[in-house]
Amino acid sequence: LQGNFEGIGIEFNILNDTLIVVSPLSGGPSECVGLRSSDRIIEADGVNIAGVGISNDKVFKLLRGSKGSKIRLTVRRNSETLDFTVVRDKIPIHSLDAAYEIKPGMLYLKLNKFSVGSMNEIRSAFEKFAKPQSMILDLRGNSGGIMSVATELTDQFLDAGKIIVYTDGEHAPKQMEISTDSGFFEKGRLVVLIDEGSASASEIVSGAIKDWDRGVLIGRRSFGKGLVQQQFALGDGSYIRLTVSRYHTPTGRLIQRHYDMGKTEEYYKDLYARYSSGEIYSKDSITFPDSLKYRTLMNKRIVYGGGAIMPDIFMPLDTSYYSEYSGNLNRKGITYQFVLNYLDKNRASLKAAYKTFEDYNKRFYPDDAFLNELVSYAEKEKLPRKEKDLQVSGDHLKLLLKAYIARDLFSASEFFLILNSMDKTYLKAIEVLENPAGYRKTLETSTKQ
Repeated sequence: LQGNFEGIGIEFNILNDTLIVVSPLSGGPSECVGLRSSDRIIEADGVNIAGVGISNDKVFKLLRGSKGSKIRLTVRRNSETLDFTVVRDKIPIHSLDAAYEIKPGMLYLKLNKFSVGSMNEIRSAFEKFAKPQSMILDLRGNSGGIMSVATELTDQFLDAGKIIVYTDGEHAPKQMEISTDSGFFEKGRLVVLIDEGSASASEIVSGAIKDWDRGVLIGRRSFGKGLVQQQFALGDGSYIRLTVSRYHTPTGRLIQRHYDMGKTEEYYKDLYARYSSGEIYSKDSITFPDSLKYRTLMNKRIVYGGGAIMPDIFMPLDTSYYSEYSGNLNRKGITYQFVLNYLDKNRASLKAAYKTFEDYNKRFYPDDAFLNELVSYAEKEKLPRKEKDLQVSGDHLKLLLKAYIARDLFSASEFFLILNSMDKTYLKAIEVLENPAGYRKTLETSTKQ
């Protein structure tokens, strides 16, 4: 959440027991001394790390260190052996996975957490794309982070003087966060994507957007985590974290989902229960009593409390492309390892053939022969071919291969741009933004349970 660590600044992968530099981070210490993509690090401070069962944890321990400290690296580059001395520095950890224009005037942002640097990343994205008229903010799978960052982000979408969130506890005074006049996207059409992995700070943002009828929420019911904890130091150097209050949306709805004292196991199996009850696949499986009925603050439409945030437009989990075979490919890491091998052999020719992402996206698409290469690789990894499963998952696997390669050659934004092209929730968001009348109608319609 601090948004950085101290190290040498590389993205790496371990392939065939060898540490390979995927990319030196732009402006980082490794790039400054000349490390390149595809370099193989074989020694660190004289310690051999090639062919000795190196792991991610061992790499972190070797390469990370305090700012200003030095590390000597021995690298194999093609047939050469090169030595580098890298001075460690602070390395940023980005919370904005993707930022791109879907089309002129329509911006897509995917935020993976609310960290110290999140607002700087988001502001930079807005400055890069000239005054968008509409935006998709993707908070799916975002489990939260720093509350003040969530309120600052929400402030960008609301006029001055509006409640963003408030906390209240039995022995803690009520505290409100109020919007200011500093918002940079107070008028444009807004869609927020949420799902069962959107929690805490994500629910503060989406709850305020919904209660003020500021934008359309699309997806599935959020996680339901809305507790405020205070940390107290004890005499022996340990700490106790005590829950002192709970988050409420502007209408007064409680974000925290229900908990019965003593039923901890049941509470933590909530997500499993959602799958079992069918909630992930059908909004008709979700009901709330009339006693939890609230009205939004602008359009007075009916919404419900009871914990978590309900979307305005429900989108079931899409399993149309899923098969047991594709699940095993990904769980075992076979698809990604195949891509690493492919890039290790073809990176230079790919970069020469595709100078820009636009060119790559237009001309490169894995065909059946390329998919068969993946299947053959999987067979060597003891995963047998399943023809019926490939008929279900083949097109999605091809798209995933294309996205993985794009992430390595370009950036994470291009990875999501490609993968989103088959994402029904994302496509629904575009449909809503492109229809101003339908957008307004959604904001005037009560959320049905």
